[in-house]
Amino acid sequence: MSHLPSYIAPSRFRDPQAALEQVGAIYQANIAHLRDAMQRYVAGERLPGRVRACYPYVRVYTDSTLRLPAGGATHLSFGFLAGPGRYETTLTRPDLFADYYLAQFSLLLQNHDCELEIGTSKQPIPVHFSFAEHDHIEGNLSAERRQLMRDMFDLPDLTAMDDGIANGTHRPAPGEAEPLALFTAPRVDYSLHRLRHYTGTAPEHCQNFVLFTNYPFYLDEFIRLGHAEMARPDSEYIAFVEPGNVITRRVGLPAEAEDALGKLPPRLPQMPAYHLVRADRSGISMVNIGVGPANAKTMTDHIAVLRPHAWIMLGHCAGLRTTQQLGDYVLAHGYVREDHVLDEDLPLWVPIPALAEIQLALQQAVSDVTQVPAAELKRIMRTGTVASTDNRNWELLPDNTPQRRFSQSRAVALDMESATIAANGFRFRVPYGTLLCVSDKPLHGEIKLPGMANHFYRERVDQHLRIGIRAMELLRAQGAAQLHSRKLRSFAEVAFQ
Repeated sequence: MSHLPSYIAPSRFRDPQAALEQVGAIYQANIAHLRDAMQRYVAGERLPGRVRACYPYVRVYTDSTLRLPAGGATHLSFGFLAGPGRYETTLTRPDLFADYYLAQFSLLLQNHDCELEIGTSKQPIPVHFSFAEHDHIEGNLSAERRQLMRDMFDLPDLTAMDDGIANGTHRPAPGEAEPLALFTAPRVDYSLHRLRHYTGTAPEHCQNFVLFTNYPFYLDEFIRLGHAEMARPDSEYIAFVEPGNVITRRVGLPAEAEDALGKLPPRLPQMPAYHLVRADRSGISMVNIGVGPANAKTMTDHIAVLRPHAWIMLGHCAGLRTTQQLGDYVLAHGYVREDHVLDEDLPLWVPIPALAEIQLALQQAVSDVTQVPAAELKRIMRTGTVASTDNRNWELLPDNTPQRRFSQSRAVALDMESATIAANGFRFRVPYGTLLCVSDKPLHGEIKLPGMANHFYRERVDQHLRIGIRAMELLRAQGAAQLHSRKLRSFAEVAFQ
C-alpha cells in the first residue's frame, strides 16, 4: 500500500503567474511529504506504507500550427509549439527555476490560444532529490536501514533521465504527449545534485553566462577580479561565491542568512566553480573543467539543465602553424571532433557551426582588451578550425597520421576540450564559443618548458580572462533573445528554451 500526499486536482490557467504558483504548491506539498516520511524513517518509525510523491507537470493542447500574430515574440527561436497535439513536461525546483518557468509559460500563452494545465504527474520524485541543500539525515541510518530504503521510497531511476529528447531520438509511445522541454524533472534534479558534487557550489549560484577553462591559473585571476569587484561600491555584481558556498557580498550590502552556512572545503572539488553574481542571475560563472573531453562533457551535461544563455571555452592550445607565436589567440570557427565522448549522442556527420553573435562578441572583446584595432587583429589572433583529441600524446603516434588529418582539416590549433564544449552546446541548444591561447607548438619544436611556461602564464592569463569577461558583457548587453539562434533548433523542437 502506498503512502501518498493529499491529492491536488489538475487546474487550468491563462495567467502564467497563477500557473507558476500552482506548480510551487504541488511541488512543495510533495517534497514536504517525502521529507517528513524520511525524517520519521531515520528516527526508526514504522511507516504506514511505501512512500511516494510525484513531480508537478504542465500540459498544453493546441489544434493549430499557427502562432498568434499579436503574440509579439515571433522573432524568438523558442516559446511555441511545433504543431497540433498534446505537449507536457514534468517540473522541479520552482524556487530555482521561477523566472525561467514564468518566461516559458508566458510565451506559450502569447503564441497560442491555449490554457496551461498544471497537475500532479505520475513520475515519482526520488527521495534523494527531496533533501534540502544542507540536509544530511541519511547519514544517520544504519547499513541495514539504508538497504531497506528501496523498499520504502522511490530511488533515482536512470531510465527516466536519458537525453533522448535533446539528442532527437525520443519517440513518444502511442497516446503519450509530445515533450515540452529538453529535460524531464528527474534529469534536472540528477544534474543539480551532480553540480553540487563536482563544483562545490549550490546550483542556485550559477549564472547565465559561463566560462570554462582547463587551467587553474585562470581561476586564480578570476578570484582576484571577483574580490576586487566586491570592494567596489558601484559594481554591477552583488556577490562573489567560491567553493563551499563561501559568499562575499559587495561592500555596503548586508550579510544574508545563507552566508553563515558557507565553509571552505578541506580540498577543492574536482571541477571547482566560482560565481560573479548579478541580481538577475546574468552574472558570470567560471568552472575549471581540468584536462580532457570526459570532464568537458560531464560538466556541460549538467550545467545545460540550468539553461544558460551562453558558454565559452577559454584555454590553452597547441598552435599548428609556423606563423603563430606563443601567446597568440585562436578564435574557433569550426571543430574537428576526435574527442569520441559524444559519438553516441551526436553523430560525427553533424556539423557544429560557428555562431555569429558569439564570434563577433569575442572578436570585439579581443580588440577592446588588447587595444589592437579590428583591422589589425590578424597580428595576434587567428580564426580557423580547432581540433580536439582524447589522446594527450597524439604527437607520439606512429606514421604521423594525426598530423596528416589535422593538415587535411586545415586545423590551426589543437586541444582536448573545445570541440566537446561546442558540440554539447549545439546538442543542448546553448550558444557556445571558443577563444584559445597558443601555449606551445609541438610540431615546430616549441614545447613548454618550466621557465617559459611560467612566463607565458604571467603574461597572458590576465588578458585572456578579461577578454572572456568582456565578451560576456557584450553578449549580455545584446539581450538573451539575440543569442538563442535558430540554427540551434531543429524543425520539430520543444517549446521551452
